[in-house]
Amino acid sequence: MKFIYQTWWKVLAVVLVAYTLIGGLLFRVPRLDILHETIRNLYFHVPMWMAMLTVFVVSVVYSLMYLRSGKEEHDLAAVECINTGMIFYALGLITGMLWANYTWGEFWSGDPKQNSAAIAFLLYCAYLVLRNSIDEEQKRAKIAAIYNIFAFPIMIVLLFVLPRLTDSLHPGGSGGNPGFNKYDLDSHMRIVLYPAFIGWSLISLWIATLRYRIRLIENKRHNIN
Repeated sequence: MKFIYQTWWKVLAVVLVAYTLIGGLLFRVPRLDILHETIRNLYFHVPMWMAMLTVFVVSVVYSLMYLRSGKEEHDLAAVECINTGMIFYALGLITGMLWANYTWGEFWSGDPKQNSAAIAFLLYCAYLVLRNSIDEEQKRAKIAAIYNIFAFPIMIVLLFVLPRLTDSLHPGGSGGNPGFNKYDLDSHMRIVLYPAFIGWSLISLWIATLRYRIRLIENKRHNIN
């Protein structure tokens, strides 16, 4: 836990995100039919999913730790990682919808990737509803931890497995539309995209740690009162 109080990785996060914002808007990108300049959204859309996955993985780890230790701190860390991940999940959906509007002609076309992402989003909304519906703290934490552990692999299947088995306009589907790395993700894009993955993932961890520390303070004040 000492890691969250260190400064170097937060500075790195800011530097990387600043670099990717500048590079994403100014660096050269491939000239492709249909996509044109909208391909720059790759620098913002995909890293949102990476940031979301990062804090969701951490939440699963803390859920497992809670089931083993029963410590309230582990439960708080898990739920704040989920809360943070939902922010980036929403940003991923929004940036994807904007991109779809320019390339597919509408914000939501019922594409398998979009539908699966929406279902997975509701899956985690149900997690938050479940937590708020249980008053007893230990029971709430235990049930939420178990739900989180099973929800994560279901989300992975919905986002990355099922869409690949059906025809999809989204890159990587089985309908003949290859993934970006197979035809247009050249070296000029990689030098921006990969730092974006790291930068936004660190930002998501930073936000989660801030939320976690705020919850600890609030709980201490509540116990004192």
